[in-house]
Amino acid sequence: MNGQGVRSLQRRNAFGRWLYSFRGYKKHYELALMFLPVIVYFVIFKYIPMGGIVIAFKNYKIKLGMFASPWCGLDNFTKAFATPTFARSVRNTLTISALKLLFGFPMPIILALMLNEVSHVRFKKTIQTITYLPHFLSWVVLAGMFQQLLSPNNGAVNAVLREVFGVKNSIYFLGDNRYFRGTLIVTDIWKNVGWSSILYLATIAGIDQALYEAATVDGASRWQCTWYITLPSLVSTIVVMLILNVGSIMDAGFDQVFNLYNPAVYQTGDIIDTYVYRYGLGDMKYAQATAVGLFKNVIAFVLVVGTNLIARRISGEGIW
Repeated sequence: MNGQGVRSLQRRNAFGRWLYSFRGYKKHYELALMFLPVIVYFVIFKYIPMGGIVIAFKNYKIKLGMFASPWCGLDNFTKAFATPTFARSVRNTLTISALKLLFGFPMPIILALMLNEVSHVRFKKTIQTITYLPHFLSWVVLAGMFQQLLSPNNGAVNAVLREVFGVKNSIYFLGDNRYFRGTLIVTDIWKNVGWSSILYLATIAGIDQALYEAATVDGASRWQCTWYITLPSLVSTIVVMLILNVGSIMDAGFDQVFNLYNPAVYQTGDIIDTYVYRYGLGDMKYAQATAVGLFKNVIAFVLVVGTNLIARRISGEGIW
């Protein structure tokens, strides 16, 4: 079959899949309607605001509006990139995101594997509940809590370090550039590790138990069952989550950083999102801030596509 025939067959197959999906939606339209609020949300808050991207290429004037303002080409990008704090924000964003990916990404997998080995159901459910709860607390609430716990004067953490470990000088976790990034990583893992493990636990629950029974009969230990059965079954889920995490590497966690940082730790804690917040709303340089935001999202898109291609070449798994 020549190339034209292959493409024709692919188009017919694609149309057949679309027709089959349409008939399924028509048959179960009640379920499709339940998804309508999600579609409306993304249209209103994700797609419609994308029209504001044009501000990045215009000499934006509030009086003239978004569309009447004159075009200026790439001047906004040049001005934004030339600011002395832009390079610092990019460096901090990549560093913090890389550290979160390095230390935070494996933790939900490890937690899921550990919970899978717990045979006492009540104890397992208790641990799951305890680890899930922090996810439902906003960073506004957690910031106030951590500011009290990590206070250098009367914070519980410094008190333990002094009384138990004999540390003489108090540590400024949220006010010292040497400790701020580490504090971000630890608090982020504490907040999200339980919730992120749900997907891995669901995947583990779907593994055929006959595989474990056959391995046990052959004399395999629990560690060998985990290494040769559980982990290979998690590969596709791990790959998808890795691609999504790499795609958000330019987003180091605005909510967390914004609520925890202060001018004393700008050198290591100021990321692109907080830079755009101050630059756009604080200095009222909306066009330049939009240019930086567009730059960030383009890089994120390239990272998602690139990571997906690499994952498909290495493991044969991907998100498309």
